[in-house]
Amino acid sequence: MTAEAPTAPDEAEFPLGGGELGALIRTRDWSGTSLGPPAQWPQSLKTVTSTLQLSPVPIVLLWGEQGIMLYNDAYSVFAAGRHPQLLGSEVRKGWPEVAEFNDRVMRVCLAGGTLAYRDQELTLHRNGRPEQVWMNLDYSPVLDEAGTPAGVIAFVVETTERVRAERHLLAEKQRLTQLFEQAPGIMAMLSGPEHRFEMANPAYANLLGNRDLIGLPVRDALPEIARQGFIELLDQVYRSGTAYVGTSVELNIQRNAGQPEEAFILDFVFQPVIDSQGAVSGIFVQGHDVTQRAQAERRTGFLDALGKATAAHTDADTILAITTESLGQHLRVTVCAYADMDPDEDGFTIRGNWAAPGARGIVGHYSLAAFGHLAQTNLHAGLPLILDDNAEQLPAHEAATFLDLDLAATICMPLIKEGKLTALMAIHDRTPRRWKPQELALLTEVTERSWAHIERVRSEAAVRLAEQRFREELERQVEERTAALAQSEAQIRTVAASSHLYQWLLSPDGNLVYANPTSLAGTGSQLDELVGMAFWSTPWFSATPGMLPTIRKGVTTAAAGGSENLSMQLQLRDGVHSFDFSIRPVLDEAGTVVGIVPEAVDSTARVQAEQALQQAQKMEALGNLTGGIAHDFNNLLTAVMGNLELLRKRVSVDSPLLRLIDNARIGAERGASLTRRMLAFARKQDLLAERIQPGRLIDEMSELLERSLDPAVTIEMQVEANLPSIDADPNQLQTALLNLVLNARDAINGAGRIVISANSERIERQSGLGPGTYLCLAVTDEGNGMDEATLQRATEPFYTTKGVGKGTGLGLSIVHGFAEQSGGTLVLRSEVGVGTTAQIWLPAIQESMASEATVTTSGDRSGDPARLNILAVDDDVLVLFNTAEMLRDEGHQVSTAHSGAQALEQLKASQFDLLITDHAMPKMTGAQLALEVRRTQPDLPILIVSGYAEIPAGTAATKIPLLAKPFSQAELIEAIAAVTRHR
Repeated sequence: MTAEAPTAPDEAEFPLGGGELGALIRTRDWSGTSLGPPAQWPQSLKTVTSTLQLSPVPIVLLWGEQGIMLYNDAYSVFAAGRHPQLLGSEVRKGWPEVAEFNDRVMRVCLAGGTLAYRDQELTLHRNGRPEQVWMNLDYSPVLDEAGTPAGVIAFVVETTERVRAERHLLAEKQRLTQLFEQAPGIMAMLSGPEHRFEMANPAYANLLGNRDLIGLPVRDALPEIARQGFIELLDQVYRSGTAYVGTSVELNIQRNAGQPEEAFILDFVFQPVIDSQGAVSGIFVQGHDVTQRAQAERRTGFLDALGKATAAHTDADTILAITTESLGQHLRVTVCAYADMDPDEDGFTIRGNWAAPGARGIVGHYSLAAFGHLAQTNLHAGLPLILDDNAEQLPAHEAATFLDLDLAATICMPLIKEGKLTALMAIHDRTPRRWKPQELALLTEVTERSWAHIERVRSEAAVRLAEQRFREELERQVEERTAALAQSEAQIRTVAASSHLYQWLLSPDGNLVYANPTSLAGTGSQLDELVGMAFWSTPWFSATPGMLPTIRKGVTTAAAGGSENLSMQLQLRDGVHSFDFSIRPVLDEAGTVVGIVPEAVDSTARVQAEQALQQAQKMEALGNLTGGIAHDFNNLLTAVMGNLELLRKRVSVDSPLLRLIDNARIGAERGASLTRRMLAFARKQDLLAERIQPGRLIDEMSELLERSLDPAVTIEMQVEANLPSIDADPNQLQTALLNLVLNARDAINGAGRIVISANSERIERQSGLGPGTYLCLAVTDEGNGMDEATLQRATEPFYTTKGVGKGTGLGLSIVHGFAEQSGGTLVLRSEVGVGTTAQIWLPAIQESMASEATVTTSGDRSGDPARLNILAVDDDVLVLFNTAEMLRDEGHQVSTAHSGAQALEQLKASQFDLLITDHAMPKMTGAQLALEVRRTQPDLPILIVSGYAEIPAGTAATKIPLLAKPFSQAELIEAIAAVTRHR
């Protein structure tokens, strides 16, 4: 066996291999290029060319000063539509859009240098259009046979997808951080075994009085929490890695230094955070303040327990003894007492009281006059006497009566019957105490229930006494028995007929025997129509779904000798009413049930008042948050818009910068429009109502709606021709319509049909609207629909049926507020499995009104306006500079001050023609400054500017002209002209 000598490769086969690019290099005619035929190429060029053909990494060789391009298959993929034209071309001509970049590369590397770029962003035209790409680029010189740089080799790795992914992740992180900050619930992040605060959202900080938390351990930041055992819970979660869920947990928080701790009730979770090693690295705290809800539940539970405790008793003193003890212990007061008034309405006897351990009782006879003028005035007028600190709120000689009884704080409720003060019920504390509204409400309801119960049992006692006398008379004389029986029945009928309660009498099997006039009036029925009917089938309950089995169960319980106390809502002929309902048996002497007595108190007004209070408090908190954010943005936008306006006046009309300035100004105006919407939602700014043609507005919104929805959603327009005009804020109406359409999109899961309709309709009465012609703007979807419970809560702020992170629960609340503020209403109709229709009803403009044209001619501004010496005041440096420059641009002389105190000093030292001041400033507001200046310089014109103006009502400051931020230079000059016109 012999070895054969290797043979030199054929020059025509250069380069060997190389895939597509190797074939192109071999078959290309190179004689027309500066390189010449491959046979003449230097060995260094051939070697590098052959080497890069074997690499899977995109590599390009730029040979010679012109940078003739030779590359491999991987680079051809990167070049996309530029391949194969790039092969053999000069790099400057091959990539003209980055010619300057490549010029620098050639200069540096041909001089022997190297270059490296990471995630370099360039705009390339690879497929006939510009596209942003990011690349890792490494450039090195290629040496010829003499060791001189003859070319440049470039390694090109495209990182576009990674860069975009990283930027997307960063944006998501920022969005999640923003959601964390804006979340209505409390959130905090604790790290390490010491539970140090890393983050806490505003809701958490506000709950804790906005004290310093970040970087501190919980034990040091919240010492009062540590005392209540929560550190041990955190330690347990950290050690075990198991979450802890707390429901309705009571804790005391000292929100203000030096002030007493306040009681809160929270639902919360301590969730362990697991790191990549599987170990607990921290704890995420999330929860909600449920104080009001828990208090309401405890109040309901207390009233139910009290009702059950007193239901079986018929003696007034026993009932009141149980009531005072239960109420005193529940409210944790010192004394709870009741008294009967003497006929002179001054003397009264405290017949019974409950006193806390260690407290003295106050049973005895007293004079109301001894307790002071306020007590006499309020109680005789039927008003409660409410004193948080008897010693502070009363003259010394009147307070002494209370203090001698060790009573430092008092609430006393009167009972007025037939215009006379008849009885009293009161709670007292041995130390001053700020009584809460819920404590007053509970005392009021307990008092009313107790007296109603006592009246009932006294009536029953009177009936029993009448029956006893009747039996005695029966033994003596049959004739008198008949008369006594008739008289007794008449008394019973009179008591029932005059009662404000709904009262019935049933047979033991549950059939109606009697109903008093109050209950009959509730259904509009006659007694003879209902006698003999099963009680649960009568009109009081038949129109309310699910009520039949509830009432039948109560009747069954009473027939067995038991009692029931229920809270319920009934659909009667004039609407839904709330009732406190009780049912109990009537027993004969042998203890046999001979009848059943149901009774109900109409509590509709009280329930509605409580719900209205809760809704008002919720909307007030949300409005304050939204209005505060809008105020800060208005300050920023004032500086931006004003400086852009001044800059535009300083740029020549043919300057290319004008377009950039105008684009920035338009963006700022959009931001101003957004803040106006936020203030309108917060009810801190009047809606900017103007005459709107609804059909045109819907048509203009069609493109926006289509862009806002998925391609799988079809919008069907059903807009009536010649719709009447309306007066409304167009921005708010567009936002409301967009919210409804986005809700409809979510309801159909992003695919299906949405119908937008608009028509006018004449109505006499509907959903709280007065008679007249209305525009009905409706959005209908074919989604799953809502059940009745969901529909009732749909417009509550923050209520949502969407998943976590998919909805704020504010959309329908905003639409509802806008509709009512515009004189209309929002009506929701939904059926499970069919879909939902949301209708915005707005008052239409009558034709006679719409045809009237009011022409307002702007005041004549001919001639040069007077040049004024103006003092401008604002604590925000940017806004102050902007305002001053606007005024100086108009030729005015301007002095500036950063606070009310500085302004007063300058006003003392110099004479000014006009004062312009911001309203929201620390220490002294603009309104306070204006009032002080009015006192010393009553003739000086004043203009207040603010982005969140709430001028104190009832003061002279409300008459001072107000300019809303952000404002343009023209608006500022017009406001100044109006203020100084009558100087």
